[in-house]
Amino acid sequence: MELIDCISPIDGRYRKSAESLAARFSEKALIKYRVKVEVEYLVALSGVKGALKPLSAAQKAKLLAIVELSDADAAIVKKIETQGHAGIPATNHDVKAVEYFIRLKLKAAGLSHIAEWTHFALTSEDTNNLSYALMVGDALAFEIIPALENVRAQIEKLALAHAADPLLARTHGQPAVPTTFGKEFKVFSARLERQIRQLKVMSLPAKLNGAVGNYNAHHAALPQTDWLAFTRKFITQLNAGRKIKLEANIFTTQIEPHDGLVEIFDCLRRADMVLVDFSQDMWRYISDGLIIQNPVAGEIGSSTMPQKVNPIDFENAEGNFGAANALFTFFSAKLPVSRLQRDLSDSTTLRSAGSAFAYNLIACKALLRGLSKIRVNAAAALEMLRASPEVIAEGAQTILRREGVTGGYEKMKALTRGKKLSLAEFAIFVDGLDVSPKTKAELKSLRPETYTGLAAKIARLKI
Repeated sequence: MELIDCISPIDGRYRKSAESLAARFSEKALIKYRVKVEVEYLVALSGVKGALKPLSAAQKAKLLAIVELSDADAAIVKKIETQGHAGIPATNHDVKAVEYFIRLKLKAAGLSHIAEWTHFALTSEDTNNLSYALMVGDALAFEIIPALENVRAQIEKLALAHAADPLLARTHGQPAVPTTFGKEFKVFSARLERQIRQLKVMSLPAKLNGAVGNYNAHHAALPQTDWLAFTRKFITQLNAGRKIKLEANIFTTQIEPHDGLVEIFDCLRRADMVLVDFSQDMWRYISDGLIIQNPVAGEIGSSTMPQKVNPIDFENAEGNFGAANALFTFFSAKLPVSRLQRDLSDSTTLRSAGSAFAYNLIACKALLRGLSKIRVNAAAALEMLRASPEVIAEGAQTILRREGVTGGYEKMKALTRGKKLSLAEFAIFVDGLDVSPKTKAELKSLRPETYTGLAAKIARLKI
């Protein structure tokens, strides 16, 4: 299919931004993760008393080679599911199709004697929940967390570069007191770092306990095996070389309850909201001329207004983070709820997990593009500050309180509230105060561009 024919912008317009996730969330990827789980399970059964005889190193190598799924192999699995293949009628069941595919591979590898142990005592959800756990873990470790870290690194770079550049802060949309660009960037860097830190230490619960979570078939066939210990060991072995770890969940129905997945989705949603907030602030700074976008040669900003350089990357990020979060919010509400021991709605829902991750990745890349094309307009920010000298009123009334001046706040309120104040008018006001010459000099030294407190120091702090 040509990209222009795709229904979803993920596979069409934004394909280049999201295509790395195809190796994690495509149908082929899901098949590959399922094959991996089933093959690793066969290897784990090797040597279990009453089950498989220990496999030789050569046999294990042949078995593990099945995991290296080719495009042709994936096509065979789909054919088994939908049409039938090599004498196998269509299964209309995706996990059963994987089982039959592995049986074919075992036969071709001279391992037919272990074919009946494929998918032994398992329910489809045993294979699926482990597959999705591996899938989400890999997407986080190799795609999403690095993307978030790249965004944070660029914001942190801005925080350090502009630590002391003064900026008029606005609260309730109105001039408040001075801050610095760097400190305001630092706030977002720190907020995002908190969510990244939580993502890195999260684990994904996974089950391997049969049709309703009781090991019924396992125990009936091999009652002498400690299946609880087997499960814990097997899932621990799957963690080899992985950054996002799986942990055995013994307490389940037919499905793993998905609470671990929801915790990850909720954390990603929080990270996304931090970046939506950031995108909107950047949009406003650009609108006010406090941040300038560098024009890209050949790029058109408007079909009718030639002068336009629109903040499209920040708008794109905001929209795509919103799309990701709409899905994450739905997942968080839907996935932990299952009728009795299971229904199939969670399986249908999880197939859209890749879309949420894709919108997330697309948004991160849009932000990075936007950040690569901007510069702080320190001169405009300074001019804006100097045009609002009344913002030093907070500092002045606080100094008056320190000096014990009765009604210091009220005096400054009468002088400044809803008014534009010049520094000359402020100096006249100070001269009329009953305070020491030293205090008068201190008050007159207040300037909007230097009344920034510890903002520069905060911007330079390590998180």
